[in-house]
Amino acid sequence: LPLLLLLPGLAAGPAGMLQPRDTPSRERRELGGLWSFRADLSPGRDAGFAQRWYRRPLRQSGPVIDMPVPASFNDITQDPSLENYIGWVWYEKEVLLPLRWLQGDPAPRVVLRFGSAHYYSIVWVNGVQVVEHEGGHLPFEADISSVVQGSPGTLCRITVALNNTLTPHTLPPGSIQFMTDKTRYPKNYFVQNIRFDFFNYAGIHRPVVLYTTPAAYIDDITVTTTSSDSVAMVQYQVSVVGSTANSLSLSLRDQEGKVVATGDGPVGELKVLSPNLWWPYLMHENPGYLYSLEVKMQAQVGGALLEDVYTLPVGIRSVHVTSTQFLINGRPFYFHGVNKHEDADIRGKGLDWALIVKDFNLLRWLGANSFRTSHYPYAEEIMDLCDAYGIVVIDESPGVGIKLPESFGNKSLQHHLAVMEELIRRDKNRPSVVMWSVANEPASELPPAAHYFKTVIAHTKALDPSRPVTFVTDANYALDHGAPYVDVICVNSYFSWYHDPGHLEVIPLQLTAQFENWYKTYQKPIIQSEYGADSVPGLHSDPPLMFSEEYQVAMLREYHSVFDKKRKEYVIGELIWNFADFMTNQGTIRVLGNKKGIFTRQRQPKAAAFVLRDRYWKIANESSCLPPVITSHSLFL
Repeated sequence: LPLLLLLPGLAAGPAGMLQPRDTPSRERRELGGLWSFRADLSPGRDAGFAQRWYRRPLRQSGPVIDMPVPASFNDITQDPSLENYIGWVWYEKEVLLPLRWLQGDPAPRVVLRFGSAHYYSIVWVNGVQVVEHEGGHLPFEADISSVVQGSPGTLCRITVALNNTLTPHTLPPGSIQFMTDKTRYPKNYFVQNIRFDFFNYAGIHRPVVLYTTPAAYIDDITVTTTSSDSVAMVQYQVSVVGSTANSLSLSLRDQEGKVVATGDGPVGELKVLSPNLWWPYLMHENPGYLYSLEVKMQAQVGGALLEDVYTLPVGIRSVHVTSTQFLINGRPFYFHGVNKHEDADIRGKGLDWALIVKDFNLLRWLGANSFRTSHYPYAEEIMDLCDAYGIVVIDESPGVGIKLPESFGNKSLQHHLAVMEELIRRDKNRPSVVMWSVANEPASELPPAAHYFKTVIAHTKALDPSRPVTFVTDANYALDHGAPYVDVICVNSYFSWYHDPGHLEVIPLQLTAQFENWYKTYQKPIIQSEYGADSVPGLHSDPPLMFSEEYQVAMLREYHSVFDKKRKEYVIGELIWNFADFMTNQGTIRVLGNKKGIFTRQRQPKAAAFVLRDRYWKIANESSCLPPVITSHSLFL
């Protein structure tokens, strides 16, 4: 099966990954909508490469169907073979480019960018390969100027070959199992095995964008901030590509458009008097305050003087961890939030603005101040709203399901390091991101996990010394080889669900022992990063029985009683599993997915949502500097 498994590819380069924006010097064009689509159903999944489908319009290779982008392809059709398809699929979009993008001396730089495509991508433009990328949750791009400016006419044909196969060395890992018993399985029958509990949706999941820059351009900007009540310092570093900049100037504007600080040169700092700090939701009357940093560059290229302009949102805030507290701007912060998934009916993991806005309205209704990007980086559009609304984020890599010993080897490690570089490059300037999580529930009790996580965490800290680093564990506190290297202990536990199912009475003893053992061993603050129970909406039982809404509520209350004792000491947060029901692989314990949501997959509340809402607003009122008029019945959007 030669091309089912991933082709050796080119790692993403060290260039910047600034989010495409319209500016006086830049244009962007989204390519969402209908693309041509074809799954390669050949036994080796290699017909597309053997027949070079990228050399001509995809419709000339055979039957194609319409496929929406962004979206997962799995749930779009009535074809059951596409629902669980493994291997190469092909996408194509033909667009006409404006003449101004193709002409000039020098002509502008034209870039093709994918917000994400799961999992492995090879991209051609007009039959010429321009980029390949491994990883399903982070952006990648290619400078296609020479291809489109060297082609006759203005037609730009974009072809994408996409493979969702997971191996022991991908992130997340998986494995292909061939079923060789011919009395039980058809010829060439195989399945994709995964060790994580969500559906492995595939497709072009986030926006595809064409954008332009001048031939000499601002490639990357890095910002860090320090602050007190009276003054803030904004440290910056700007990299330029294409020429040595004749001039580089920076202006920091407040939300009224007033310039509050200026600077020049590629490295420096801006002094802001009486700054408006970036505060989390419910911690300040004006949460999520963002300044705008405008960077202007002028450079001489040939006989032309080129100017590039880029504007970056900047939030001024500090993060610090002690042995018992998590401090934002010097004040103790308690995570009362959720774990989420990018998951919904029909579109799977495809970006959907209506769903995004609905989810943020539910988060604010709930009184949630935070979430973890379980178990992969979320779309930039989601992160933008976290910055703007003051929702605090634990930004997690796709390191979920790292269970097999071979997934702790050097090949896996090197890829994990590269993924952390891509993640930090994308999200390093976001004030909402207060901590990196490098993995979820790895087999950290295995001896190789010590070197693996020591290396990944040290690499992450070297890339970004300004933020704490963690990973999320479900290992025994005495056996975890990765925990010595984290700044915050994040623990998942499901007492009375996966352990002692149905026995709510064991929760106080077991949860208390969990916290005390971890803290006694490591003297680090602890977040309960997952806890919860499945509930089928509308299923009721009193006394509470498993899968009823009442059991989910009863479990939450048992956990909360222990949280309330320990948050006076060293527990700094609680994140419910999960915000909403989500799809998983089929299995005997999953009835159309995981039902641990406090909302249904359609975002309707279960009984647990109201319990959590009352709790979160009560905690917010206890710790907030706001007047106590905020109640759980206040109207927020």
